Order: sequence, then structure tokens, then C-alpha cells
Amino acid sequence: MRLFIAEKPSVAAAIAAGLGDGKKSGGYYECGPDRVTWCVGHMFELAGPDAYTPADVPTGKGGGKLWRVEDLPIIPREWLLQPKAEMKEQLATIGRLIAQASTIIHAGDPDREGQLLVDDVLRHFKSTKPVQRFWVNAQDTVSVRRGLDALQANTKYMGWGEAARARQRADWLIGMNLSRAFTLRAQRGGSRALLTVGRVQTPTLALVVARDREIEAFKPIPYHTIEAKFQHQGGLFKASWKPGEDQAGMDSEGRLTDTAIANALVAQLSNSTGQITNYKQEAKKTSHPLAFSLSDLTVAASQKFGYSADTVLKVCQSLYETHKLTSYPRTDCAYLPESQLADAPQVIEALKHVNPDLVPIIDKANLSVRSRVWDDKKITAHHGIIPTMHRGNKAALREDERNIYELVVRTYVAQFYPLHEFMSTTVELEVKGETFTTTGKVITHQGWRELFKDTDQDAKDKDAGQTLPPMASGDAVTCAEAARRDAKTKAPSRFTEGTLTKAMENIDKFVTDPAHKKMLREGDGIGTSATRASVISELKRREFLEVKTEPGQKAEIIVSTVLGRSTIDALPDIVKSPVLTALYERTLKEIEQGKSELDAFVRAQETFIKQQVERANTGSVSIAGGKQAAAVSSLYKCMACSKGLVHRPSAKFKGRAWWGCSGYPDCAQTYEDLNGKPDYSKGRNAANTTTNTTKE
Repeated sequence: MRLFIAEKPSVAAAIAAGLGDGKKSGGYYECGPDRVTWCVGHMFELAGPDAYTPADVPTGKGGGKLWRVEDLPIIPREWLLQPKAEMKEQLATIGRLIAQASTIIHAGDPDREGQLLVDDVLRHFKSTKPVQRFWVNAQDTVSVRRGLDALQANTKYMGWGEAARARQRADWLIGMNLSRAFTLRAQRGGSRALLTVGRVQTPTLALVVARDREIEAFKPIPYHTIEAKFQHQGGLFKASWKPGEDQAGMDSEGRLTDTAIANALVAQLSNSTGQITNYKQEAKKTSHPLAFSLSDLTVAASQKFGYSADTVLKVCQSLYETHKLTSYPRTDCAYLPESQLADAPQVIEALKHVNPDLVPIIDKANLSVRSRVWDDKKITAHHGIIPTMHRGNKAALREDERNIYELVVRTYVAQFYPLHEFMSTTVELEVKGETFTTTGKVITHQGWRELFKDTDQDAKDKDAGQTLPPMASGDAVTCAEAARRDAKTKAPSRFTEGTLTKAMENIDKFVTDPAHKKMLREGDGIGTSATRASVISELKRREFLEVKTEPGQKAEIIVSTVLGRSTIDALPDIVKSPVLTALYERTLKEIEQGKSELDAFVRAQETFIKQQVERANTGSVSIAGGKQAAAVSSLYKCMACSKGLVHRPSAKFKGRAWWGCSGYPDCAQTYEDLNGKPDYSKGRNAANTTTNTTKE
């Protein structure tokens, strides 16, 4: 019996369909002599720090061990991998099937994490049976059947899993150790804030802090431009002044800042004659839009509807899992496999069924058109987000689901429209030795832009270019009116969740070192399509970031809090820089290719962690924005450890208070307040249970 172990139920269903005769039975499919079962993402997780700290560390409510400087750094001698509690039933099913199988087919996603999660299952059950690898980039019928016919030895891909394991362990070392070390350091400075540190989370926070400070330090610089109306025998048109190389009154950025010179130019040019020095007209075409990656869809939905990254991800998951109207959403790819072109007729028919209101534009699709989106060479672990053949009910969608679904639908249908065509005109003219330029645009064929002309304001604005009269080089013109326009330089825009997600993906743009920039550009930025939204949500939950509304903008802006800024200020540069990811990625790529070893990489991370923990353990730091330590009472002592108590106002009930041990987190004893005194008859041990941090 061959046993296929897929990464997720949807992939198992696709494989079962490819094998044929699939009958679902409990946690697997029966397909003739074969069986197809599935994981639900990672079935295991690394044990938390408490599994490695001394057994004599006191525990409190919930069993969470307390955080102590003397326990750091926590470096496992043997890494403990634990089954997730909610996965035990499916894991037992997989175990029974492995015992019955003669051959295992590893069907994790075609990436590092996909390789690791099934490898972990095989390692857990100590399986020594032959393992083959099913490796495809899409789950359509054609791709699945091709993959079934091209199984290879799993050993060929073992480096991918080892690279993922290396990333997993290194992120654990950073997150668990540095979060504890810098939190304890902040406590020595009088703060009770929890400072979570992560290889992705911290550089993301640093991005927002740097942008906010750049905006606040920005000083607008006034400058001038000159615009003029010109009379040609064919009609009136506008053009803008272009300063010469030696123009007086310019600043270092090429802006005219001298008002007297600007006024003199206006006076000199008005009612003067000149001529066209260059007239160029050419036909141009605009290529079809690519399919949506998750980050691109997040940006689009943020700009058009003001949706957060978390909202977009949840909607996409709902459209994929519940409504079955779109493909797998957690993708960093905007291209489609060439084999899926054959599915286009069925997809188009399904779209007409689901979207009767869009039938007029869907009917104009020409399936013989082949856009640039179909490119096997550009496919990564997953293809772009597209509609499926499922004939669902659009009326069952919420407003946010319908809005995002229609973005995906229009972009897919656009692939079968002609190119957008227009006539582009560029004009250069000279008046009294001064140069003016202008451009014009006349749409000759809307093409695929027809699908967006009623919904895309940006498209309307771009199409609304100036229509220029027919002219030729050497034609005479008269400057009918010249005017000075006053402007000021603008600060960069605040991040929204959409633009922050895109910045995480394109993190190389925020790095100056050429070598590090290249490494980051060749990777996928920081985080993944699957984790970026959750990283931003975690930063908001931890109160490092907050959202605000800005007049005239649909999407909420993201700004750093006082706590977030002081956290970044307290951390060393290497921890908050995306360069750490660049250095990681270089070695992980070598592990993937078999050129470096997992153990050597982890040992290097252990050395790094020891250095950073030692730095954090030296002295203290004051963290603004967190909960600050109150005065310790010399009169009232903790009954558990004899340290002084602290009187604190209740966060839930106005006018009420409680008492807590000043030895927190080593001692988590609390007492109710009784007329300004601790009620020793009503004490409880409120242990610190926030011992885990996000892996990124």
C-alpha cells in the first residue's frame, strides 16, 4: 500500500481526485490500493522554555515557571518536539496508516516548511519505510497528475527540511531568550512591560518607528514651479518649465527656491513667442495586471476599502475554505501555471453562474488571449490567487468577502481581454531660452482596463491625460500666460497595514549595504505571506503599534506607541535590523543545498544569543509607555516571601485597588485591598504565564 501524506486536507482531496476512485473514510481517502491522509499544517511544536529550565523553579497558577536572569540563556541540549494537542486524533490516524504502508509518499507543499512538517511526522513515528516525494506547484488536475507521474526520492529534498528546522530553532532561541532577557532588564529599570523580541516582529516595529520619526523630524521646504498656457494654431495646451543645468536659485535637490528668480521668469515669459523643438508621438500598450499575491491583494484592499491585513487574510481564508470560490490565499506568487490555461473555459462558466451581474464583461473575455501571467518559470510554492470552478452563491457573501472576491474575479477575467492601448505624445518647446515640456495621452483601445474603469479611481485619473492638438517640430507657439506655483516638499506617508505588509516583503529597499540588500532581495523579505498579518496583529496586541484614522484616507494608518519606540531604543541594532534575516537566509540556502550543516548553524546562533543575553543582563533600562513600578511599602510585607508589597489601582474597577508583591515575577502573590491595607485572608498566587512569544 502506498500512503500519501499531504500538508493539508485540500491537497489530500486534490491528490485523491488525481488518483481516482477516492472514498473518504475518517481521516483519509481510500483510492484503490492507495491511501491519502493529511496533516493540518505543522502537527508538532517546539517545547517552551519551561521544559528546559531547572525543576526547582517555583510555579504559580497555570503551572507557568517564573522568569529569572540566572536561567538565561536557555539553550536546549536536546530539542523537544511536542504534538499539538488539537492534532492528536489525526496524528493517531496517520500513525496507523504508516504502520500498514509499504511506501510513503511525502506530499508536503513544495517549500521548506512543507518539507519539514511531513518529515517531522515520519521522524515522530520512527518510520524507516521508503519515502518518495510528490512535488507540484499547483493543485489543478493537470498539475497533480503530472506530479503523480514524476515522483522522486525524498532524500533529494531533505536539505529543504533541514533549512526549515534550522530557521525554527534559531527563531526559538531569539524569541524565547531575548524576550525574557530584555523584559527582565526593563523590570530592573522600573517597568512592568513585556518586551517580546522576534526576528521578524522586531525589525517590523523598527520600520514603523523609523518612519514615524522621519515624519516628525521632517521640515517642509518651500519651492516654486512654473506652469504656462501655450497657444498653437491647433489649440491651447499646458506645459511645465524645465530648469537648465546652470539655473540660478536652485537647491541641491533641483528645486527652484528663489522667489525673485521665479517672479522674473514669469514676467519674462508671459506673451513671448517660441517654437516646438521636439514633438514625439508613439503608440504604447500596457500589459495585463498579474494575479494577486496575498501582499498585493492586501495593499489593493487596504487602498480601496480600508481593510486591515488581518481582515484581508481572514476574508481570503473564508473565500477559500468556506465558500470555495478562490484558490489558496497564503501565496507570495503573482503568476499562474501554464497548465491551468486549459481550465479557463470551466472557470469562466462558473464565474458567470456566480456573478450574473458581471456577465456582460465576462462574456467579452477571449480565451485565445494569453497574458504574461501564465509562466511556469515564475511559479513558487503556490500560484496567484484566482477564482475556482465552484458554482457557489455570491449572495451568501458578506460585503467584505464580496468586495475582495470581485477584485480577484475582475483580475482573472482581465487576462482574457486585449492589451490596453493608447497614443502617447511628448512635446518639448523653447521660449526665450527657457525649456517647457508636456505629455499627452489618447486612449485608442481600453482593453483590459475596461474591467476597472467603473471601480478604479486610479485608472480614471491615469486615463484622464491632457489631449494635445496636432503639432510638429518647428511650429510656432505663444506663451499666453505663465504662472508661479508655490509648493512644499512632503513628508513620507504613514504606513497602513497594506503598505507595511508590502514593506516587509520588499525589506531590501530599507537596507543600504549592497551585499545585504542583494540577499534580502533574493529572498522573500521578512516574514511570509502566511505570517505577516499575524506579526502586525501581535505588535498591535502588545501595544507596540496602534491604528489611527487620517482625514481623506480609507485605510487606517499605523503608528508606533511610546512603548514601541522605547522598546526599539532599548534593543541592540543587530536584533532590530532585517540584516539578521539576510544573514540567516544566506546560510539557510546553503543548508537547503547541502553545502552547510544544521548543527553548525544552530551553534552559531547559540553563540550569538549568549552575547546578546550577556549584554541585556548588564544594567537596566527605562521603558516609557509600559506600566511603571509603584512605591514599595515598608509596612506591609508579602506573606509568601517577606518582600514589600505594592499598592496598585484596579484596571477593571474604578476606585478600587489591590496589592502585589514587589518581587514579581519571582513571586506572583497578590492580595485584595481592605480599606487601604492588604487583606491577608484573601491572597492568591497570580503566576506569570506569558512565557511564550511568537516564533517570528
